[in-house]
Amino acid sequence: MGLSWKLYQLQIVQGAELQKKARSQQTVNLRPYIPRRSIIDSQGNVLASDHLEYILYVHPIQLKLPKEEIAAKLSEILENQTPQQLLERFKERKTGVVIARGLPEGVTQRLRKLKLDGVELNEAYARFYPQEQMAADIIGYVDGDRHGQAGMELSQENLLERDLTSLYVRRTALGEIMPAFLPEDLLKSNDWQVQLTLDMRLQRAARSALQQQLKKFNAKRGAVIVMDSSDGSLLSLVCEPTFNPNQFYKSKVELFKNWTVSDLYEPGSTFKPINVALALEAGVIEPNSVFNDSGLVTVDGWKIYNASKAGNGNINVAKVLQVSSNVAMVQMMRRLSREDYYNRLQKLKLNQKTGIDLPGEASGHLKSKDVFTSQGIEQATTSFGQGFSLTPMKLVQLHGALANGGKLVTPHLVRGLVDVDGNLHWKPNHETHSIFPPKVTQQVVNMMETVVNSGSGEVSKIPGYRIGGKTGTAQKAGPRGGYLPNAKITSFVAILPVQSPRYVVLVVVDEPKGGNTFGSTVAAPVAKLVMDALISLKGLPPSK
Repeated sequence: MGLSWKLYQLQIVQGAELQKKARSQQTVNLRPYIPRRSIIDSQGNVLASDHLEYILYVHPIQLKLPKEEIAAKLSEILENQTPQQLLERFKERKTGVVIARGLPEGVTQRLRKLKLDGVELNEAYARFYPQEQMAADIIGYVDGDRHGQAGMELSQENLLERDLTSLYVRRTALGEIMPAFLPEDLLKSNDWQVQLTLDMRLQRAARSALQQQLKKFNAKRGAVIVMDSSDGSLLSLVCEPTFNPNQFYKSKVELFKNWTVSDLYEPGSTFKPINVALALEAGVIEPNSVFNDSGLVTVDGWKIYNASKAGNGNINVAKVLQVSSNVAMVQMMRRLSREDYYNRLQKLKLNQKTGIDLPGEASGHLKSKDVFTSQGIEQATTSFGQGFSLTPMKLVQLHGALANGGKLVTPHLVRGLVDVDGNLHWKPNHETHSIFPPKVTQQVVNMMETVVNSGSGEVSKIPGYRIGGKTGTAQKAGPRGGYLPNAKITSFVAILPVQSPRYVVLVVVDEPKGGNTFGSTVAAPVAKLVMDALISLKGLPPSK
């Protein structure tokens, strides 16, 4: 009767409580390590991924063998660490002395074979960038806490970080997890990767061409942008100088930003085709309109010259672009009222960001309507690309509208999330705005072709291919107003192929040194090499 009573107490009265206690002892909470998603280019090449590395610890208080012997054995395996240096490290504390980080598997296997008491190897995951400097200004880096600090690692943190799932599973009396209770769908990690529109083959070609030119002209910095104007996808984005994201702590902080989206500059003559499109759309000029270029025009008491200081006589609109006439551009844009011109510039969203998926983008700067319309000099300087500022990326966006029939697309690098087989599971949505009619854009691109065939962009000509282009050599604005002496920004923008415009290539070289430093001599040769690579990689057929 006593046993029956006890059984009743355990089974009925205390049963629920004891069952709960038993399950808590049998259940273990697993919080598995969830790596950041890998970043790959359009061809599947890995740009960033998490990999396993090892940290070597020594606990001097636990050493069984003499410290000198331990130091000698470790020194035979570790690079650049002498026995004497290791002995000095052993003196730092009694336990937990970090001897080396980021050890590869081969080294760790040799260390394990030593089987030394007081010597410990711990596993850790680290972010690895196999392309090193080649895509650093796009990818960025993560800090020691695995938080993005620049580039895509920062701006796409939400895409790259996976949700950390807690798994509650059953275990046996010996502590082993019971296979029947493993939730397979939860343990199976999400294997999607963040794929970029970037093509590393083109990226290498662009960086190599730019590096050679920067060295030749001892320039401060440079950039190359290649965009598919049909949707705004960026095939290449190069900034020089750059840094190694695997060793970001050795680099200057200013290298971590992508200055094609963060820094403003006056675009100079590369903006002239945009102004021509505005004038054509307004109906104040026709492609065959003629202007008399005397080499000098005076506005509000200011004398404006052509860069050559010479006149070109009576020239049509295409010739204006070929010789990059400042005087003719002033005359052209004067046909618009100041207010109308300003409103049309506003339609281009010059004061707004492009919306690119990189951090730190700056908005362009166009003076207020009151200032712009109160003085004729503002309209005049804007006509040849000075007196306002934008980012190189904004200029590419605007030329993209000339290439694609008038749409202002959003430049972007993220294609979407793909699985290991390359199947796309998610992609971002980007806005587009119409700013020019297609007829106008094709007229302007045809005019830009004459710049390459018989104008300042001849050095970029590629036999068999129709290419439109525009050179630019602009004064460099100072931080306190005015322009810096002996400082200029040279650039060249190209659109190809002319018969079916699609790709935009921009090369910008900041502060080249020497006497013969113009957009035609510094930037255009780089663009030619980049276009050669683009034609080869995309299989673009020669023009008929």
